[in-house]
Amino acid sequence: MEILTKEEFKNKWEIIRRRIKKEPLVFIYPTDTIYGIGCNATDKIAVEKVREIKKRYDKPFSIIAPNNDWIKNNCKTSKKSDEWLEKLPGPYTFIFQLKNKEAVAHNVSFEVNLGVRIPKNWFSKIVKELDSPFVTTSVNKTGEDFMKSIDDLDEEIKKQVDFIIYDGEINGKPSTIVNFIDNKIKHR
Repeated sequence: MEILTKEEFKNKWEIIRRRIKKEPLVFIYPTDTIYGIGCNATDKIAVEKVREIKKRYDKPFSIIAPNNDWIKNNCKTSKKSDEWLEKLPGPYTFIFQLKNKEAVAHNVSFEVNLGVRIPKNWFSKIVKELDSPFVTTSVNKTGEDFMKSIDDLDEEIKKQVDFIIYDGEINGKPSTIVNFIDNKIKHR
């Protein structure tokens, strides 16, 4: 496990990028709200590793989408949701019905619904450049406090990730969920 600053990560990006495409890497990264733990959302082995780390076996994960076009091409959107998409990047998770079930590994959501984010954070540009969705979920075991700084990272989780991109303390709260299937907004 390696802890990288933003600059160190960017310097190693080409190597890491090739590894993410070929290997089931699991990593921690900053978002606009809290730290996320994730992987390439099309890699079912990597997704399963995230499930093991979080001890979250049956609840769906959300993803960071590469861009709004990816969302429109792979999720059932509407005029109303398109208006909300204009707010991205931002602190929102949108719940859509998937129209392309091949867009993510089956074990990301287990259903036809998918939570989608584009955080207002430099890391979203990495996802866009890779042009592949990433699993995004809070860095914690299910039911425990989420990571705000490296000091409160669970040691067991730390041992199980391939690398951490540490960008200082983040004191945000989880994103607001906007469910376009049930027409509900949930502030956390």
